[in-house]
Amino acid sequence: MSYVIQMIAEGEHQKQDFKMRVEDAGKIARTLCAFANTEGGRLLIGVKDNGSIAGVRADEEYHMIQSAAEMHCKPPIAFDVQIWKAELKTVMEVQVPRSAARPHFCADEKGKLQAYLRKEDRIHRASPVLVKVWQYEMRLDRAEFRYDQFIGKLFSAWRSGRALSFLHVVRIGRLDFDATEDLLCLLIVWGIVRWEYGPNGWVYSLNDEDALDQLESSGVEAFRWKDHR
Repeated sequence: MSYVIQMIAEGEHQKQDFKMRVEDAGKIARTLCAFANTEGGRLLIGVKDNGSIAGVRADEEYHMIQSAAEMHCKPPIAFDVQIWKAELKTVMEVQVPRSAARPHFCADEKGKLQAYLRKEDRIHRASPVLVKVWQYEMRLDRAEFRYDQFIGKLFSAWRSGRALSFLHVVRIGRLDFDATEDLLCLLIVWGIVRWEYGPNGWVYSLNDEDALDQLESSGVEAFRWKDHR
């Protein structure tokens, strides 16, 4: 079995997507952004959703991918291309590495710049909190963290096993939206809180209770090293 057939046999997953052809550079830019913002991945062009091989004209597809990566993605996204032959047809493999320059943005259906991420075989809009996490990981400044009775109640809610929506965090912590985004960003970067995409949108739950205990007992200095990882 050839290597490209082995890849196709895996089906679509976290790091692999199929496209029969690229007809809209703006739309395929969302896939490139999602791969670059998350774990990287590969796009197999010339393959239908069911895994059957349709084949493509590689030169035409390359120009569409180049336009998507360089003109529609901000900042531009690096990619590599490999051409494969299978069943006497051409399949183009587009490799997108996890980007050190994330977050990357591209226009949504309304023309507004939006960041995307890949989760399993789906593309999702990135929440403002996750965008801040990506931006924070690229900075070297020190974090600011404020602890009071309301943040204590928020931590208690997480300890009880609750998964909280963004608005729940706002209400329990008595924070405005920007402060809530900043707080969740820090707790995610420090590994204390994890985010998940649920039926009603993004929710946040406790990831490491020992780390939360350390934050409350030793303060933010115990996590400064994670600001520079």
